[in-house]
Amino acid sequence: MSKEVSEVGETAARKDYVDPPPAPMVDTAEVKLWSFYRAIIAEFVATLLFLYITVATVVGYKSQAEPCGGVGLLGVAWAFGGMIFVLVYCTAGISGGHINPAVTFGLFLARKVSLTRAVAYMVAQCLGAVCGVGLVKGFMNSGFNSVGGGANSVATGYNKGTALGAEIIGTFVLVYTVFSATDPKRSARDSHVPVLAPLPIGFAVFMVHLATIPITGTGINPARSFGAAVIYNNQKVWDDQWIFWVGPFVGAMVAAAYHQYILRAAAIKALGSFRSNPTK
Repeated sequence: MSKEVSEVGETAARKDYVDPPPAPMVDTAEVKLWSFYRAIIAEFVATLLFLYITVATVVGYKSQAEPCGGVGLLGVAWAFGGMIFVLVYCTAGISGGHINPAVTFGLFLARKVSLTRAVAYMVAQCLGAVCGVGLVKGFMNSGFNSVGGGANSVATGYNKGTALGAEIIGTFVLVYTVFSATDPKRSARDSHVPVLAPLPIGFAVFMVHLATIPITGTGINPARSFGAAVIYNNQKVWDDQWIFWVGPFVGAMVAAAYHQYILRAAAIKALGSFRSNPTK
């Protein structure tokens, strides 16, 4: 903290990193650019591929007759984490590689993206998720409904409060990792960080899945939960759906506040510093 406070009052020229300016709340200019629509398409396709691979893995695992005949929970977790690693690596330079409305929401709160872009991304992500799960049902129709369609719901033995808490904490881990891995301050001082940024994000998804698959099947991504719910269309899944929106959005909000106002000391910098004014 003392190092952060000592930076107060420094000019941008003396810094070895540059924070991008805050994104405008509503940016009407960007809707006229092809890059805006290219990013939306990238988010749609990436989320479609993410849901196709991961839900197909879940359905395939649950369809196995033998307990050790499939990839197991570890393999399911690897499918989610590995696909995020691959897709963030592929799309980071185009759209930022969000692939998750909760990540988009957290970055919007931190003024990294405009409201216009955030809403467009969320719509594209949800549509991509529906299409991705739709492909899984089309290819694996015989066992899709019998094993729950890879949809998220509160597992037997757990209550909705526990499930909500698991989703909040799991999403906090993910979004906090996103902020840390893409922090321009770290990128300037550790040249390997931009290259490896997708890796810790993928590992965060992997680790959260290991912890929360038994509780909720692991949402931490409203588009993932929504896409599976639309295609599977089960009353229990819809009854629990709010958990997979409220939990991730709350977790993303807390992660954004923690990174921006505690770790990066935005509030302290805005106020000046804790040091007393020598003229008083």
